[in-house]
Amino acid sequence: MGTSSHKKILIVEDEQDILQLVKHYLEKEGFRTVPAMNGIEALKKVKEDKPDLVVLDLMLPEMDGLDVCKRLRSVPETAMLPILMLTAKAEESDTIVGLELGADDYVTKPFSPKALVARVKALLRRVERMPGGKPDLHLYGTLTMNLARHEVTIGTQEVPLTAKEFGLLEHLLRHRGRVLTREVLLNAVWGYDYYGTTRTVDVHIRRLKQKLPLLEEAVVSVKSLGYKLKDSDVSG
Repeated sequence: MGTSSHKKILIVEDEQDILQLVKHYLEKEGFRTVPAMNGIEALKKVKEDKPDLVVLDLMLPEMDGLDVCKRLRSVPETAMLPILMLTAKAEESDTIVGLELGADDYVTKPFSPKALVARVKALLRRVERMPGGKPDLHLYGTLTMNLARHEVTIGTQEVPLTAKEFGLLEHLLRHRGRVLTREVLLNAVWGYDYYGTTRTVDVHIRRLKQKLPLLEEAVVSVKSLGYKLKDSDVSG
């Protein structure tokens, strides 16, 4: 049945025509949809309906998309819930803030409904793609990534990561010691040919370093290319 079978998408949008447009195209692809017209209603629907992904408009009445994103990321139950933001081009600074708060991706208005559906599918594929025949554990110093349980710990302390942060860290761990360009990371983690800014990768790397301070010096920026995770002396 593919990515869309039985997946439930929460659409948070206060403009009725855009809401209906997104709803129509997602349902045409076999998704189930749940609408919400403001931020407070969105948080309520997340608890009640337990969606697989949230399409979240930035500009909302009562509580804006940034606050909704912050709330969803602050609790373990929704820390990894995929979030796709809808933003206007004029809101670029807000878009970066949204990515820093934990949104996984964004689409700028006006957008092509087909492109939006493609982004939704790519995000869901990334979350679903569990390892087959790959090692279930990645160890790096005091960091342990357990792929089967989809969790990252430092010592005994679990660190909640978003789906994109988790994917990015997994890719860095899997290819430690190698220089990975921003384009390679975008294609590996975002899962489609990315036509937006590679700044998305920088924002996510910065957030990973904030959440996992041992990466502060371990992940190095390679000028004008991308990033490299140093080989770790695990015994030390």
